[in-house]
Amino acid sequence: MNRMILMLLPLAAMGLVACDRPAVVVAPVTPVAVPGPPGPQGATGNTGSTGSTGSTGSTGNTGMTGSTGAQGDTGMTGRTGPGTTVIVVPPAASAPRN
Repeated sequence: MNRMILMLLPLAAMGLVACDRPAVVVAPVTPVAVPGPPGPQGATGNTGSTGSTGSTGSTGNTGMTGSTGAQGDTGMTGRTGPGTTVIVVPPAASAPRN
């Protein structure tokens, strides 16, 4: 039995060494910056420059001339003889257009 205890002692020692506890890692504490009171307001900046004006577009092409209409028929010859009076009646007045 003494031999058995002597054999178990190194085995138990190796078992305890294998179960080593990990070291506790402590994270460093970083100081937190606390903002101070606000300072006075700064001066107003300068106004920006005005942008350039765009260029004028080009003029379009002139359209084609329309075709000439057909000539009307010749009217009838008047039959006036001696002593005939021709009375021309002006057209009736039409309503004004909007």
